[in-house]
Order: sequence, then C-alpha cells, then structure tokens
Amino acid sequence: MNRKKFIKTCGLACLSTSAFGLLLQSCSGSKIIAAQIVGENIIVPLKDFEIVKKSEKAYRNYLVIQNEKLKYPIYIFRFSEKEYSALYMQCTHQGVELTAYGDKLVCSAHGSEFDNKGNVQNSPASKALRTFPVISENNQLKISLKS
Repeated sequence: MNRKKFIKTCGLACLSTSAFGLLLQSCSGSKIIAAQIVGENIIVPLKDFEIVKKSEKAYRNYLVIQNEKLKYPIYIFRFSEKEYSALYMQCTHQGVELTAYGDKLVCSAHGSEFDNKGNVQNSPASKALRTFPVISENNQLKISLKS
C-alpha cells in the first residue's frame, strides 16, 4: 500500500469512528425538562433523574432544564444522591449556547469544552461557566438564581 492510500484509509477510519461515537451519544439524548421558577429558585423534582428499566431503578447522570425566563438552559449533573452541579449553558468565549454530551458541555462555534463542574477543558474559552448553588430537600432540587 502506498503512503497516500494509507493516509486516506486511516483518515476515513478515524472519521467514521468519531462519527459513530457522536451518533451513539446523540441516540441516548439529553432529557430536557421545563422547570418551574418559584421566587428566586428553580425547582426540579428528583424523580426526573429516575429511569426504570425492567423494574430496576437507575439514574440519569444529568438533565437539561429550560424556562422561558432563562436566556440559556441550565445543565444539572448528578454526582451522587446528595451532590449536584448546576451550570449555565452559555459559552464564556463568545456567548454561544452549549450542547450537553454526557459529562461535558461543548461549544459548537469554536470547540470549547467544559467538564461537569464548569471548568474549561479545551480552549479557546478561558473562563469557567457560571454555576448556581443547589440544595437537595423534600425530594426536589432548589437551584438558586440569585446573582
């Protein structure tokens, strides 16, 4: 096999593997819910994280919540039964809405990536995402919108 054909074959293999991985992630999809705002808090029932499979209870790793009063959605990541993070899905580089891919958020404009705590993992963004305090009580999450 000559060099040119080898590079072409390897490039196509890498591209198709990457595309297949993205396809699998998009099949699972994000659960997007319309959240209720009460006072200065967003209220999210903990049952929204539940998945029932063959009478066994499992939990989603994250939810994306929306409300007409919010310009951008909020990504809620579940670390454990009592630990959650809430991140504003606006890229700190140029203000583009982020997309959730499992435990990371990605900017479609320039490829910035953020982890599930809002820290920059891939530039050009250099500033962490806006976070919100989260309290778990009475089978619901309260996400404070106070500045």
